[in-house]
Amino acid sequence: MRVRALVLAMLGVLAAAPAVAAAPAAPPITLRLLGSGEAFDSRALIGKKFLVVRFQASWCKVCIAEAPGFERAYAGYRDRAVEFLGVQVQDTEADARRFLEAHHATYPAGLDPRLRTANRFGFRGTPYTVVIDRQGKMAARLHGSADEARIRRALDPLLQPRPARKAPPRRLQ
Repeated sequence: MRVRALVLAMLGVLAAAPAVAAAPAAPPITLRLLGSGEAFDSRALIGKKFLVVRFQASWCKVCIAEAPGFERAYAGYRDRAVEFLGVQVQDTEADARRFLEAHHATYPAGLDPRLRTANRFGFRGTPYTVVIDRQGKMAARLHGSADEARIRRALDPLLQPRPARKAPPRRLQ
């Protein structure tokens, strides 16, 4: 009788345990890039590249401190099928350009002054970094400080080659 009660209790715990959820799909990002004026559409990267999106602002002290590391990460990953995008939030175009120039940013960047894009990603404040995988799913969301090392910790496991699936063992007849 005790064994049966224990088994039923364990089944209840297992039934109440949350299922492993798949990564949520990232909303599309469409922006005009500062500097070139070209249109950026994140959907063009699906199946081709990972995307690291950094929501940042010229007035954000953490963003200012981490700007050199974000640029280094961009330079280190751009030949590895990873695109970076800076999204300047709650900034004027002039302030955004000054921020990018002051930090020698070479990654593409756009403007989101009214948080239309940021809010679709669960934005709660700057800085906020999102890593989107090749399938267009949000693989990592880094609220707050995300220095170069933290970005690498989020990206490196995603870039590792997947192990080849082993064929099932052959049965002798």
